[in-house]
Amino acid sequence: MAPPAKPITSPVSDAWYPTLALLMLSIGLVVTASFFIYEATSSKRNRCLAKELITGGVASVFLGFGSLFLLLSAGVYV
Repeated sequence: MAPPAKPITSPVSDAWYPTLALLMLSIGLVVTASFFIYEATSSKRNRCLAKELITGGVASVFLGFGSLFLLLSAGVYV
């Protein structure tokens, strides 16, 4: 006979969702702002593609996870 199934639980406590959402969205917005400032202040000859891709990727990850935790804290389980 098979053992009873355990319910799937989140590795992060539900109480941490709003805090993580605020923290990750804040970091993502700061990195996005630094990306825009870099693009606006550097000339086309001095830009570095690697720096642009890394900055954009980091901002995207933080904004993505921040949005996820914001939805989870609002009760929209995705």
